[in-house]
Amino acid sequence: MGELIILAERLADRSRPGRGEQPAFFFDLACPFSYLAAERVERILGDVEWIPTASMLLDGQDWAQEPTVRREAERRAAELRLPLVWPDGFPARAVTALRAASFAAEIGAGARFALAASRLAFCGGFDLEDPEILAEAAAAAAVPLEDALAAAGDPTRDGALHATARGLHSRGVRRLPAIRIGSRIFSGDRGVGEAATLQRARAAADRPLAPAS
Repeated sequence: MGELIILAERLADRSRPGRGEQPAFFFDLACPFSYLAAERVERILGDVEWIPTASMLLDGQDWAQEPTVRREAERRAAELRLPLVWPDGFPARAVTALRAASFAAEIGAGARFALAASRLAFCGGFDLEDPEILAEAAAAAAVPLEDALAAAGDPTRDGALHATARGLHSRGVRRLPAIRIGSRIFSGDRGVGEAATLQRARAAADRPLAPAS
């Protein structure tokens, strides 16, 4: 039985390098740095796979240090010229919202839902655990409302969220967001820029040389 449980967790772990070349973006809707990265990740990296995960399982994502987190996030938001409003009750887990995000990703609406939910939380200051706010995010992302709310109430979805967080942790990630390019993972808000640098270098290496004149 133990071996079956371990195998199931490994299969649920979305942090493992995929077969394709598409970058992966790991985020938590309760994380202000994930929001700041979400606003620019596709502008910098192009199409990415949006993968929700649970930041509370990462050692470096210490929401107990709330004043430090707020100052750091506010400074970074000012640098990026992005709005930042603190949600009611921050810091708080976005358990049901992450479940809905996992469903949205399954139907190809992961980016739309994550952006809508993040903006409601960190531009509007709303609590994503409020079903009405969750419904607004689903409507903005064109995610079927009944299905989104059913996913939000389904605790079996937590397994993949937690397995992915543990997988990221085992690969050295200590805080979100995280970006995976091939087999490499870049951690934290600054990791978006580092991932973009690697992607540009790869693109340059793959570009055919101009014929000699």
